[in-house]
Amino acid sequence: MRKYFGTDGIRRIANTELTPELVYKVAKAGAYVLAKHSNHTPTILIGRDTRLSGTLIESAMTAGFLSYGANVKLLGVIPTPAVAYLTRKLKADAGVVISASHNTFEFNGIKYFSNKGMKIPDTLEEEIEEVMDSGKIDKLTAINDKIGVSEDCKDLVEEYVYFFRKNFDDNIEKYNKEDFVVAIDTANGATYKVAEKVFKTLGIKYKIINNNPNGVNINENCGSTHLDMLKKYVVENKLSLGVAYDGDGDRCLAVDENGEEIDGDKIMAIIAEYLRKKGKLAKDTIVATVMSNLGLHKYARDNGLELLQTKVGDRYVLEEMLKDGFNLGGEQSGHIILLDYNPTGDGILTSLMLIQAMLEDNQKASEEAKIVKLYPQVLVNAKVNSDKKYDYQKDEEIKTEIEKLEKEFAGNGRVLIRPSGTEPLVRVMIEGEDQEYITEKAKQIAKLIESKLK
Repeated sequence: MRKYFGTDGIRRIANTELTPELVYKVAKAGAYVLAKHSNHTPTILIGRDTRLSGTLIESAMTAGFLSYGANVKLLGVIPTPAVAYLTRKLKADAGVVISASHNTFEFNGIKYFSNKGMKIPDTLEEEIEEVMDSGKIDKLTAINDKIGVSEDCKDLVEEYVYFFRKNFDDNIEKYNKEDFVVAIDTANGATYKVAEKVFKTLGIKYKIINNNPNGVNINENCGSTHLDMLKKYVVENKLSLGVAYDGDGDRCLAVDENGEEIDGDKIMAIIAEYLRKKGKLAKDTIVATVMSNLGLHKYARDNGLELLQTKVGDRYVLEEMLKDGFNLGGEQSGHIILLDYNPTGDGILTSLMLIQAMLEDNQKASEEAKIVKLYPQVLVNAKVNSDKKYDYQKDEEIKTEIEKLEKEFAGNGRVLIRPSGTEPLVRVMIEGEDQEYITEKAKQIAKLIESKLK
């Protein structure tokens, strides 16, 4: 069990749990682990979102890197995928994002990216933890002329804007329409400036909301985790589409012209169809997690595509994509990875692919979204003894109940049992055609698991 890193870097309450002292150690140990095989002075990029605690964490992180002897380029407020892109483009030794993604402002977090612009694997995170707690960290101190220096590089965001111009300018210009207008919800987060720059550069008409961060309003009833405001705004202003990013800009969800949500599964299907028609969907395969809706499975099956499943977490999606050369994967939550462009989820990129598909197909968002019929999904938590949460796999009565229900569904439903990584819970997720029925069944199975695994 890792002590500091979770499924998406380190994420804690800023300044009480994620203290400057802890951040300093994470920086020093991280610089050592990520640069120990290089024979030059390491360069590390740091980007952050709009949280109040961002500059505090950035200062401690910078101090840790400089103390080790690494040089730092400070990117300021910038989306996570921009840090990934720039780390690779500038051939830096590592990149760091200071963000707690979709969480509320009091949280903050640290995500490391390798020199390839990818989130570092679990093994490297474990090595960083080992260095932090081994006493070795005290020896990793630069002296005299080996101390690192930092520089302000906020203008590097223009390289990220140019990346979109280079890849989308010609196509958008060719198919763009006068009456096509997009609402952009930046969640008062990391995309609040750059999204507007990108849309303006590409000539896409837009209206922007939740782009006035004050340090505490990031993700507050807005962005990809709270779509109600965007839904209302799109309908009231008779717009063609609404796109919502999360606090650090690596997710995107959408809203059609009627105010209906287009989730990550539907977005993946729309993009898959677009790429397939152009012969650009690698091995005719989509990589998704076990939480993706049965509707996405059916879309893939009915259209001769392969759908591969991984554990929950975009890092596991990426691992599967890299292993076998796939170029499209993602999660229901809107983390979509388009590997031909960037090796991490990128909200702005995802929204532009969706817009491009709509414009080229000359279809409304609601028509594009019909590609997948989503099945009702119910999630019920069973409270269990923490030491027994994996024992459901050995219990014959639990196994029999699950098998019976899956047989009854006959392909039109499924049961997914998933122990929580952090809490004494077993999550029971059921999909099927009848919401009331699957809710009742999920409660029954959760109750059975609770009684057996106390």
